Amino acid sequence: MSVRVVIADDQALVREGFRLILRAQPDLEVVGEAADGREAVELALTLTPDVVLMDIRMPGLDGLEATRRLLADRRAAGTRVLILTTFDLDAYVYEALHAGASGFLLKDAPAEELTAGIRVVASGDALLAPSITRRLIEGFVRRPPPIASAPGLEDLTARELEVLELIAQGCSNAEIAARLVISEATVKTHAAHVFSKLDLRDRVHAVVFAYERGIVQPGNDTPRSGDDSGWS
Repeated sequence: MSVRVVIADDQALVREGFRLILRAQPDLEVVGEAADGREAVELALTLTPDVVLMDIRMPGLDGLEATRRLLADRRAAGTRVLILTTFDLDAYVYEALHAGASGFLLKDAPAEELTAGIRVVASGDALLAPSITRRLIEGFVRRPPPIASAPGLEDLTARELEVLELIAQGCSNAEIAARLVISEATVKTHAAHVFSKLDLRDRVHAVVFAYERGIVQPGNDTPRSGDDSGWS
């Protein structure tokens, strides 16, 4: 089945360029286009696409607020947002992630990176450009002390907390399986339980959650399960 995509950008030429790139892919289908954030929200709630390519700087309602409103609506439960922008700024990254976006790419990314990113996000994973990922983690070093608790955290089993820690360290499912000596299918099951219990959309939000709560720390690969923090 094809991945259904809505393109939201205030520049007609940009929308056309994205449309031509996606049209060349047999598994990607552009089902709608929006010229501003408000139109993007309305269109996405009507068409329920798999992925919305969302520009940040648009007139009226910007892409960050549009993402926040869209993903707060239950009708968008199956829709993922991939932020596309020319502005490689930290503030946008943090806001986009907290708004619920599942990916963040610069508009000058190669066409193959864009199409691959859409597939990654549509599959339920999350995507950040390497330069953004690096600065995102560096940003946590400069942030205030972590929040010590959060709803649902106490409901995680010891194994689920281990999986969350390893996801936050950037480990793939295969790497987690090898580390914990379990199957990849079991890793996926544990990860799904973590996302459900903590109300997280995907792996990127799991990383943000883990760093904000001090479950892992930048530059420290030592898991914190079993320490005196009271988490279990």
